[in-house]
Formats: sequence, structure tokens, C-alpha cells
Amino acid sequence: MDGPYDKLPLVNTPSPALVSQHAVRRLPRWALICLCVTYVIFGLVGHNPWKPLDAASFGYMWSLTQGQSSFFNLEIASLAPELDAYLPYWLGFAGIEIFRNMLSADMAARVPFALLSLMSMICTWQAIYYLARNPHAQPVAFAFGGEAKPKDYARSLADAGLLAYLACLGLALPSHELSPLAIQLDSMSIVFVGASMQAFYPSRGLMVWSLGLLMLNLSGAPTLSVVTGLASVLLWIKHPQSRRIEIFLMVLLILSLIGLSSVMDLWRWRLMPWDELTQSLGEIGELWIWFLWPAWPLALWTLWRWRGHWQQQIWSQHLILPLVLFSICAIASVFTHDPDRTLLLTLPTIAALAAFALPTLERSVSALIDWFTLLFFSGGAVAIWGVWISLETGIPAQPALNVQRLVPGYIHQFQILGFFIALAATVIWIKLIVWRIGRHPAVIWKSLVLPATGATLCWVLLMTLWLPILDRALSYKPWAAQIAKSIPASSCIYAYGLDRSEIAGLTYHGSFDFRAYTKVEDQFACDWLFIRSHDGVALQKVDVQKWTFMERSKRPSDKSEEILIYKHQVKSADE
Repeated sequence: MDGPYDKLPLVNTPSPALVSQHAVRRLPRWALICLCVTYVIFGLVGHNPWKPLDAASFGYMWSLTQGQSSFFNLEIASLAPELDAYLPYWLGFAGIEIFRNMLSADMAARVPFALLSLMSMICTWQAIYYLARNPHAQPVAFAFGGEAKPKDYARSLADAGLLAYLACLGLALPSHELSPLAIQLDSMSIVFVGASMQAFYPSRGLMVWSLGLLMLNLSGAPTLSVVTGLASVLLWIKHPQSRRIEIFLMVLLILSLIGLSSVMDLWRWRLMPWDELTQSLGEIGELWIWFLWPAWPLALWTLWRWRGHWQQQIWSQHLILPLVLFSICAIASVFTHDPDRTLLLTLPTIAALAAFALPTLERSVSALIDWFTLLFFSGGAVAIWGVWISLETGIPAQPALNVQRLVPGYIHQFQILGFFIALAATVIWIKLIVWRIGRHPAVIWKSLVLPATGATLCWVLLMTLWLPILDRALSYKPWAAQIAKSIPASSCIYAYGLDRSEIAGLTYHGSFDFRAYTKVEDQFACDWLFIRSHDGVALQKVDVQKWTFMERSKRPSDKSEEILIYKHQVKSADE
């Protein structure tokens, strides 16, 4: 094998992978590219910003374009972002400015996110490829030849790893949001590929790794970027191919990130108290099961089947890097208030671990994965189509009644483009099922074709057949239109108790000018006051002599979101 590992002695423990050259035929590039592009595009187009994080994050991007915020002082109605990040909002601002004449503002903001999401998939593929080039990852050499060639084997495993990444259920919604979480995921993929390629291209890998850590730092995860960087340094120090200059530069970068975070005031601790942690362990366990499905069973199988290789030359093993990076993000998710946010960052590494299980799976296990996937995603597709058919025909009646109950005011209309896209996706799924159950030569990535395409199918169906329902349920546009009937556009409004997503959504769709509820008694620059109805403290502060209650406004699709609208009393000249 040509490459940087030539002079390293192989471990004595036999490889558990038995792979022939026929089993590493490449997945057609066009098919993999189409699958990735389809997954990214659907969910980013055709809808307004959704609550809560998508709308709130877009609000800060929009405030930059309107001159209501500065690049280093982001705010809407004097509220700072929930996640102390800069890069995601700068990227959204850049997208709006570049594409504002071609696309709507929210759609233009999504363009950089879509490109980075595709980049994340490329980085995940490349990271697994470099890990699979490790001689310790190679399959057993056959007595008379015919074993898989190293590069072909690595490409086939990388294809499988990317399919495992796309199949993870937790990837769907967060990766399509305009939020720091999406950029954090992309950044972790860049860190992963940079660290993976260092053994082959030290200088290039160091630059990519540095870029990923910087992006992670500016995306609201400074602590995670420093801890991940330190772990990478420790792994590289132990690696037999490391050099002092590389270690020095890596340490220098980490010190620079610490200084940058201090200067930009990025350090924020959001750890969960111990008593809350012990109470939520069960919920976290359930989250892990579905969020990381179907990668986590395969990852566990990988660790078990390759267990013999951990006894020798552990620091040059192909599994140590993804395992360490996964463990850091997984542990961090346990101790944070929103575990799903940090758990999202584990997907590239757990996909890599899952990929190395495939050369060791027995045919019966692969068949079990296929049948479970077939039933699970086909059942999901049938359910989505069933609700849509009920809305179209009224048969059966109950699904349509449920939609009307959950999304009041929704009026169903036939969307011809969405229908044909959903129909085409369903036909492709059926053809894939026919292909999979047919008799074809075994290929490494074959067991993950149905999970990846099944997850993509259900996502496409949701983003076509159900998109109008979801948009009305999760967008603030209907509520803004309802309020605009009583309050003129561009009105100045004091907000008390409203969260960031509500202010952002109503500002964008209603063209209102929201300001913080401070010193109202002295200024009265605004004629209107919005208060969350359940905020008793705010209600006590309202001076009935100066503010007149006008109406109670409820969000059409969520009755728990309710605001009280007050208008400033204008005293007459006699008073």
C-alpha cells in the first residue's frame, strides 16, 4: 500500500473484515450526489422561517440587513441571541445581501447553509475514506489473492458511511434550520476530516482542522472547540507519524481560540444541575435511541468486532479518532439543557464507526436491517400519504379532522408540483425495494441503501405533501397577518415577555418595529405594547391610566401562544 503508513508494522491480531474485490464496487456517483442534494434542498425551500430556533436565528440575520444590529452586537428588541454565536448570522446576512434581488430574504439566507450542509457530507465521506486507508482497517488478505484493494475498499466504506449519516433520524430537522447548530455540525465535519487526513497530508490536514475549530468557536461552541482541539492534539502526539512543528502549531491555535473567545466574550456555561440531570437520564436515553438510529447499533457492533485491535498500537488505529470525538460530543450532550443540540454533532463520527461494522456483518444481520428499514420507512410513507389523501378526498375522515384540530384555519389546496415530486420519490423507493430484494452481488454499502433512501423519502414527502400544513403550524406569517388587521405596518411596539422567535417572526412578516419594554413610563416612544398573557409581572407593571387594553391575540395554530395588546392613551389638551 502506498502512503504514509508504509513503515508502520501491522498488528498481529487478524482483521475481522473479509471483503473481496467484488464487494467494493463503487456506488454510482450520480446516485450518491442526487441523494445528498435532494436531502439538502427539501426542507430549505418553500417555507417561511419556523419556530423556534429557525425563526429566531433568521431574525438576527434580518436585523443586520435592516441596520438594527451590528456585527459584534447582535440583538432584536435588545435581546441577544440565545446561542452566543457570530458566524451563522454573518453567513445568513451575506446570503441575503448577495441574493436579495433573486430570492426572498429568508430563502437567500439559506443558500450559505445549504452549501455548507453539502460540504459537511463531502467532509464526512472524505474523513471515512482516510480512516479506511489505515492498514489496520484493511480486510484479511486471501491466500490466492482477490481481496479488496485498499483504495477501492476505502471508497466503498466511505460511501457506506455517508449513507449511514443520511439515514440518522436526528439529522433531518436541525440540519435544515437557519441556526448555529447547523453550522456547528458542518464545523465538526471539517474538524473530523482535517484530523483524519493528517497522516496523509499533514500540512493540508492541519489547515482544514484549524478552519473547522475556528468555525466551531464562532458558531457558539467555544468550549467544545477547545476540548475537541485538545483531544486531537493528544491523539496526534501519540501517533507515530507526528512531528513537533505540527504539535506546536496545533497548541498555538488552541491558545489563540481561547484568547479569541475571551476577547469576543463567547464563554457561556449552560450545564444542567446535577439534580435535573439525574431526573432526565431516562429521557436522554430515549433521545439517543431514536436520534442516532440506525447508526448506533452498527457502531456498537464495530467496537465489539474490532475489539482485538485495541490491544496493540491503539494510537494509530482507525477507530480511535471517531470514538474520541464522538465521546466528547456525547458526554457534552448529557450535561446540557438541550441534549439534542449537542448530540447532533456526533453524527459524522458515529456514521464513521457504523461504516466499519459492514465488512463484518453476517448476511442474516444485513437482511434483518433491510426488512426493519423496509417496514419502518414504508409505514411512515403510507402514513404521510394517508393524511394527504384524507385531506384531498375526505376518506378516511379522521386524519383530516385531526389536521383541522391541530392546525385551526388550515385550508387544504392541491399542490400539483409537490404531488408529482412526492409521487416520483415514492416510485423510486418502490424500485429500490425491488432492486434490494433481488439477487445481486453483495456490496459493502448495500445494507445502508434502504435506510438512507428511506429517510430521504419520508423527508421529501413531509416537505411536499405536508409542507403547507407544517408551514402554517410552525410559521408566524398567519399570526402576523391577523395582528396587522388591527395594527398598521411599521408601528412601534414595546415587547414584554415575548420570546426571540415571536419577535423575529412578527417583525419580518408584519413589518413591525419591536423595542424592549424599558422606561416606558418616561418615554412612550411607541404607541403599542405587547405582553405575553401568562406574564403576571408584566401585567402588574401596566399602568391602566396610560395604557388601554385593546385585544387578546392568539396564534392561529397554537393557542398557548397568546399576547395582550395595549395602546398608549393620548391625553387631551384639557388634561
